[in-house]
Amino acid sequence: MNKFTTLTATACPLRAENVDTDQIIPARYLTTVTRTGLGKGLFADWRVDANGQPRPDFPLNQPQYAGAAILLAGRNFGCGSSREHAPWAIMDAGFAVVISSYFADIFYNNSLKNGLLLAVLTPAALSELFDRVEERPSTLIRIDLPAQTVTVGNHVYVFEIDPYRKLCLVEGLDDLSYLLHQETNIATYEQQGSALLDDEE
Repeated sequence: MNKFTTLTATACPLRAENVDTDQIIPARYLTTVTRTGLGKGLFADWRVDANGQPRPDFPLNQPQYAGAAILLAGRNFGCGSSREHAPWAIMDAGFAVVISSYFADIFYNNSLKNGLLLAVLTPAALSELFDRVEERPSTLIRIDLPAQTVTVGNHVYVFEIDPYRKLCLVEGLDDLSYLLHQETNIATYEQQGSALLDDEE
């Protein structure tokens, strides 16, 4: 998993609310167990029409948002069924951060475990970001994970994150890697436990 500390990038606005995981990545793309190539299926039913042609009114198809690494999403993003393919598709499409006012719990945890940072801001702050980005798509947003801030111009917004998940993202560790990094501490703990048992005997 890649380390995440700071990111300064443009954003793509998706104001839709209650976006479920089947809309993020339709079920027909779930046959793969690899993470690569899923970006083409991201919002597939919204991005293209019945003839397979890109819909010009969909934000991800609009040239002013090309290259954005931050996705602005409406409330309750990632609801519905649990599928790790959803964060995989978002990351494979080039996004490193999703900002919303509320994420579905399972999607939130799946994303953080897979290295996709989700930042929860107040509805008012999110609305301000949407307005800024839609008015000026070249607007740069700075994400500082150690400081837990989202900065746009002179505006600084603070977001909360679980300390353990924050540590894993900053260090680039998944759950297994974190445990392996604790191998020395675990061995020391076990030795101390064995010594106590020996003393009791």
